[in-house]
Amino acid sequence: MQPISVCIIAKNEEKHIEECCKRLVPYGFEIVLTDTGSGDRTVELAGRYTDRIYHFDWCDDFSAAKNFAMEKASHDWILSIDCDEYLESADLKALAACMQTMPSAAGRILIRNRLTENGLVSYEQARVSRFVNRRYFRFEGAVHEQLVPMPSARSGQPAAKYVYDAPVTVLHVGYDGSEEEMREKSLRNIALLERELKIHGADPYLYFQLGQCYRKIRDYENALRCFDLGLAMDVDPSLDYVKSMVESYGYTLLDLKRSGEALNLLGVYEEFSGRADFVFLMGLIYMNNGLFDQAIAEFAKAATIEEFAMDGVNSYKAHYNIGVIYECTGHPAEAREAYRRCGGYEPAVRRLKLLS
Repeated sequence: MQPISVCIIAKNEEKHIEECCKRLVPYGFEIVLTDTGSGDRTVELAGRYTDRIYHFDWCDDFSAAKNFAMEKASHDWILSIDCDEYLESADLKALAACMQTMPSAAGRILIRNRLTENGLVSYEQARVSRFVNRRYFRFEGAVHEQLVPMPSARSGQPAAKYVYDAPVTVLHVGYDGSEEEMREKSLRNIALLERELKIHGADPYLYFQLGQCYRKIRDYENALRCFDLGLAMDVDPSLDYVKSMVESYGYTLLDLKRSGEALNLLGVYEEFSGRADFVFLMGLIYMNNGLFDQAIAEFAKAATIEEFAMDGVNSYKAHYNIGVIYECTGHPAEAREAYRRCGGYEPAVRRLKLLS
């Protein structure tokens, strides 16, 4: 057994809980499940993999439930995942080295979000702090909770010392639900986030999450309002969520058919163009404004950038959009070449057949 407890909170997750637990078993982790009121077979199915199952009375606070789960663990080292997150890989030797050399730091695991749009599956990745020693961290925030250093651990040390990339990857399949399920979840989170803002006051991270929820239900006006409020505050452009907020702001403007206004993102190009997602977005913005030469240049640049969140923005999606521009502007040879660079990307394969 590894000296690591995997803490999970659940409510009516019979669709995911067994696969979630099954993926953990080969690694020898202790599994600690905190159920917040399931009416289905969640507890029964989890019982096949662990006897560390506890009940927590739901109080509209995810952090309270997750902190309770951490308290019930046998070990101080905690990996926190959700039921709809399936462990793909964990380098135990490298993880042990992190535990030894950075005991008071937070490990950011890699989460790959599986997305389906128009019948096409894609992936978006992000690093999130999920692996910690509970003596130094606890969760805060009623929704979209975050691990934060406890006061005794925070004093006198720079925050940068508290974060590192942990050698753990999980697949998040929570976006595979029906549109109605996604809408219900988003509306629930909107209510909780609005309550957090009333209690704690303006906060850019809460505005970001609120905007993302509004985007999920296609309420783009409210999404844009939230992103505007968040970006108007003093934010650090090096933080992943700030990068995502800027990109979501741009996509929301495009969804609202305000592509001319989206060109204003050129004002922050220097700060955010180190990630392929932003450069790809600028390509779309130029494309929507009929500035095709500039769009091709941005897509080509995106294809050279290593850092990315959304799968394909620095490879097949960038080349595909170059192909679309060339095809639409009467350059079939250049279009075919761009589509060939997309590999097996289905839309590109279809365009190649039509152009052959």
